[in-house]
Amino acid sequence: MYTLKKSLGQHFLKDENICQKIVAALVQEPFDQLIEVGPGGGALTKYLIKIPEIQFKAIEIDEEKINYLKSNYPTLENKIISQSFLDAEPPFDHSFTIVGNFPYNISTQILFKILEWKHQVPMVVGMFQKEVAQRIAAPSGNKVYGVLSVLVQAFYEVKYLFDVHEQCFTPPPKVKSGVIKLYRKETIFPMKSEKHFFVLVKAAFNQRRKTLRNATRSLFEDTILQESIFSKRAEQLSVQDFSDLTFKMK
Repeated sequence: MYTLKKSLGQHFLKDENICQKIVAALVQEPFDQLIEVGPGGGALTKYLIKIPEIQFKAIEIDEEKINYLKSNYPTLENKIISQSFLDAEPPFDHSFTIVGNFPYNISTQILFKILEWKHQVPMVVGMFQKEVAQRIAAPSGNKVYGVLSVLVQAFYEVKYLFDVHEQCFTPPPKVKSGVIKLYRKETIFPMKSEKHFFVLVKAAFNQRRKTLRNATRSLFEDTILQESIFSKRAEQLSVQDFSDLTFKMK
């Protein structure tokens, strides 16, 4: 068998019904290349390797788990990338789908990595800590709407699929989990540049209790800051509002 490593945020899925629901959500759309992030003990992997006519790879940093997977699922030989997902290069040359029970301690960083790869990643099905999943899916005006919501929703449609109870894992985490699905948008709102967009969104939410005028003062000329939208707070602005504002930045 294998041991659990708290340092890697390992909580292994054991509920077969949840595994099957994740795979069912995944195969609703066609794809031919799939990467699993953090396969761990193979709860999802054993279903994923049975999906017909796809190329499959997994990224796993834990050598013990890699050895366990290879010994239990011989078809995984040469299909496991031994490194942290955060340090990885795109595992395929063309488009690929991503799936995973993401380690909660780096799940936000995983999302930002996926955003870097968005031109190659049309779909993601992932499990997150429930409050993170809710934040990603939150609409403007919601109290948990924030940087993650805006940056992900600028490029992907987000669908919250279902909750996952603590007892579905070994060991049970102290929090509930949620599974979401991301579909890359066909068209995005025009923006001056992605860099301007990211800088603006992060600045606006960095001081979310302040008005936009005070939170983003260094990014705009004084005349622009007199516009009425700057009297709002960050959570009141839509993705399009942020995109439109990038054209007025210094």
